[in-house]
Amino acid sequence: MKYKVKLTVIDKKLYPELQQTYCADPKAGPCPCYNEGDVFIFERNAKKDDFWHGGLNTLVETKADPNTVAGGPKMPHCSELWDAISRYIYAGLQGGSIMKGWMKEENTMIACCSDGTRPVIFKIERINEEE
Repeated sequence: MKYKVKLTVIDKKLYPELQQTYCADPKAGPCPCYNEGDVFIFERNAKKDDFWHGGLNTLVETKADPNTVAGGPKMPHCSELWDAISRYIYAGLQGGSIMKGWMKEENTMIACCSDGTRPVIFKIERINEEE
């Protein structure tokens, strides 16, 4: 069995009152790195190791300019996001359960980055493929 991991941006939140109170730039706005609907595919095999490269060039679908999206051809995934999801990406690429007992399907996880004033919410899915 061969495994891939699909990462999809399902929502973006913004808490302007928290930015006003706590951020150096009180009008920082929403996350500029990701867009709702962005899709990324991670692979890890003898020819390609997206995990090792921080997800650089894993973007497969976006409505924005790919060069401006983290995980696109120009920049790896945001460090705040990578810190929050990398363990799930790694587990999925190894064929492991991402969140057994918590989610309806053990190959799926809903997670978000740790930016408390403008979190981005992702769906992480392990994809099983026959070799």
